[in-house]
Amino acid sequence: MTDTVRSYTSERARTRDETENDTEESETSELQCPECGSRSLVNDPEHGETVCEDCGLVIEENEIDHGPEWRAFDATEKDQKSRVGAPTTNMMHDKGLSTNIGWQDKDAYGKTLSSRQREKMQRLRTWNERFRTRDSKERNLKQALGEVDRMASALGLPENVRETASVIYRRALDEDLLPGRSIEGVATASLYAAARQAGTPRSLDEIAAVSRVEKDEIARTYRYVVRELKLEIKPADPESYVPRFASDLGLSDESERRARSLLQTAKEQGVHSGKSPVGLAAAAVYAASLLTNEKVTQSEVSEVANISEVTIRNRYHELLEAEEQVGVA
Repeated sequence: MTDTVRSYTSERARTRDETENDTEESETSELQCPECGSRSLVNDPEHGETVCEDCGLVIEENEIDHGPEWRAFDATEKDQKSRVGAPTTNMMHDKGLSTNIGWQDKDAYGKTLSSRQREKMQRLRTWNERFRTRDSKERNLKQALGEVDRMASALGLPENVRETASVIYRRALDEDLLPGRSIEGVATASLYAAARQAGTPRSLDEIAAVSRVEKDEIARTYRYVVRELKLEIKPADPESYVPRFASDLGLSDESERRARSLLQTAKEQGVHSGKSPVGLAAAAVYAASLLTNEKVTQSEVSEVANISEVTIRNRYHELLEAEEQVGVA
């Protein structure tokens, strides 16, 4: 009886080995084209085929689709059907990898939890929050990134600027640039630098209006962060302010193009050197509105650009003089 079992076991093992060898041989043979012997095989998931790149032979068809079993026709439907979490982001101190416990005291069926279960969930939320920020560095990062998000929302800055600002702040924290400086100051300086890098700059006055620190501290911290992190930031281009100012004042596309033309002429004449880009942009928008018969007052432009009317008048005359010199030439 024992000999029979032993021979049966050895036979099964031999059969299994032969089957594995056949599988390996078949997998090896699939790596090359049976028609021309080429190994340039391309998988076409859209049609479910494996094709030889050299001779065009369809080697396999009706392959298994390893994608999701559902279809979505827009982004909202895709988010609703997707069973994975959000992508990682630098705008959260833990990059969005930790678990969040919802504030609704309801179960999966939408039923309200009992008082005992609510107490339990509240304790879980408390401990979850403690584990998410286990040390001072994470608490620092959480506070700073919250400030960045708040200020970016108030200034209407896009998501890519927020991501860049978060990366700059993380670098400043890793390189130990925060001692002696406030968290809000470095966070504001990071956002200001990120906005200028992305080509969507905001003036220091605009940044200071939504920040919790003074304008002088922002400027001082910004220079320090740029110098220590060796950030490459070009001087702000006055033309980058024009679309926002024109949109806030309700001006037409023609006025916007005229303002850009005035600024380009000023650059050619060297008028922009040493001048505030915000002041030049505001003056160009004001001049363009007059030239296109879209009446806008200096006080309205001053309020939108957050600069004085005197600055607008001075830059306005300089822009028109540069335009006249080009016309004479």
